[in-house]
Amino acid sequence: MIGRLNHVAIATPSVAAAAAIYRDALGAAVSAPVDLPDHGVTVVFVTLDNTKIELLEPLGDASPIAPFLERNPSGGLHHVCYEVEDIRAAAAALAKTGARILGDGTPKIGAHGKPVLFIHPKDIGGVLTELEEV
Repeated sequence: MIGRLNHVAIATPSVAAAAAIYRDALGAAVSAPVDLPDHGVTVVFVTLDNTKIELLEPLGDASPIAPFLERNPSGGLHHVCYEVEDIRAAAAALAKTGARILGDGTPKIGAHGKPVLFIHPKDIGGVLTELEEV
């Protein structure tokens, strides 16, 4: 069901500071920041040969990653994202196993303009997992 690893997401108090490290110290290609109000985050993508790193900064006090940064003020690994061909079929297969889809279970449009869902970390080995339809 799952395809390739799409990205690894890192929550950070400052996408500008984190992006500078990847760009200036590591020589990676770094995108411009993009605000995603529907997700409560500002994102920057670091493009690697085999995947991407998504840097996440809270967009406002109600951001879903704000509690994560309260517990981890320096930031850290937030989630992994895998590609799927049919996100609704993937969600249905997961539901049959008892896995919980976060939110109302309806895919939202993610940072790449494609439908995404998140799976509760307690239902998938302790890792918050995003599925993105490709």
